[in-house]
Amino acid sequence: MPIAEDPQPRPSGGDEPGGSDPSGTGEKDPFAGLVLDDEFVRGATVKEQSGRTRMLSARWKHTPPVDPGGRRSVNDGPSAAKGRFGRKPKPAALDPWGNPRPRRRGWRAPLLVVLTVAVVLSVMNVDGLRTWFSDHVWKSSSAAPVPLPTVAPETAKPTAAPPATPDDQPTVDRPWKGSPAEGWPNGQEAFVLPEAKAVGVFSADEVADQLQSVKTYLTAANLDPQVIAGARPEASLAMLDRADRANAGAALDHPTKETDPTSWFTRFDPREAALVGTTVKVQGRISYEGDGDGGVLVHTDFTFVYPLQPGPDAEKLASSRRRTPGTAPGTAPGGTAKPAGLASRAAAANTGDTWTTRTIVRKVDDIRFYDPKHYKVDAKKLVFDKTQWDAGNSACDVYDGFLHPQFQQFESHDPAPTGPTTDPYDRSKDIAPADQCGSVSRT
Repeated sequence: MPIAEDPQPRPSGGDEPGGSDPSGTGEKDPFAGLVLDDEFVRGATVKEQSGRTRMLSARWKHTPPVDPGGRRSVNDGPSAAKGRFGRKPKPAALDPWGNPRPRRRGWRAPLLVVLTVAVVLSVMNVDGLRTWFSDHVWKSSSAAPVPLPTVAPETAKPTAAPPATPDDQPTVDRPWKGSPAEGWPNGQEAFVLPEAKAVGVFSADEVADQLQSVKTYLTAANLDPQVIAGARPEASLAMLDRADRANAGAALDHPTKETDPTSWFTRFDPREAALVGTTVKVQGRISYEGDGDGGVLVHTDFTFVYPLQPGPDAEKLASSRRRTPGTAPGTAPGGTAKPAGLASRAAAANTGDTWTTRTIVRKVDDIRFYDPKHYKVDAKKLVFDKTQWDAGNSACDVYDGFLHPQFQQFESHDPAPTGPTTDPYDRSKDIAPADQCGSVSRT
């Protein structure tokens, strides 16, 4: 059967869909060949906003949003505005519920008020401010004092006095302030014994025992805290030979100018003076030789420096003493006195009992150990052959068995010293006999 032809002619332009112009205008379809797959969506240059974004944009166009504060803005970041000096403003502190915390009050304003008041007061009382600063700020902020170099015990007689030191007032906290003895050995550390050798009738071991006895005696007579505090020196008395023990005991019981027990033992009246701490600075040397008669002669030369603070009755005892013409506070015969130019009590009115002083005692003794085959002696007891002594900063006309230091915080009623001024730390010179009270250049 023959196929009938289509009465409507087909448009030219191909058989593929979209290949023809459906409008009949002759123009080509721009969407011809377009495939709407995933690759097409990802490559789109314009993206449609969400419905919520279009809604908020339309609302905020007429009514902009208001920042409630306490929340970080979306604009905060590296491009946010900076405060003074280029610093970023700190975000507001939030409490656990997200609300902004109240800002703290500034500290600059109260500080400015305090500083202003301090300046006004300082202008009104410059001296008082200087004193307060010195007592409370400078002392605490200043560097710790540099101690003097340590000085070893002597092995020979020195050739000069110790170097000068600052003339500083010693205190309870710093009893060695201003003293060259600060670097001296402590106590019996200065009693270095020489090597013992056989001398006369005594063997080396016997000489060693004799030297040790001398060291023990020096310690008991001059360093025992109880003896220094005025106790009877029973231990050192027991080490003396019969005659010397009797003489020293009588001097303790009945002290006089001719029999002064302080030439044997260092003692202070506890009502007047007390040792600061437990340390006594000592410098000196021990040597020995034969006595020419089969025995041993031991030479000792030591300076003892005692730091002292006032006792409970120090001021009363100082004011009650009256000196006779030509005397002054100094030492026993042959000694020296107080430092010249002591401060008045008015100048020291605010020191309380913090000020201390020092008494310097030098003792030079020759102690013999006789040959027991030719002398009626105990070979283990000490016999004093010769004694010299000197005490700086102690009353030279008071003979009651104690040394009497002068404290600067108490007004002195004493006349001016009449003797020479000497340095009690100068061990390069021998003790010079003197029948006048002088003064010491330093304590």
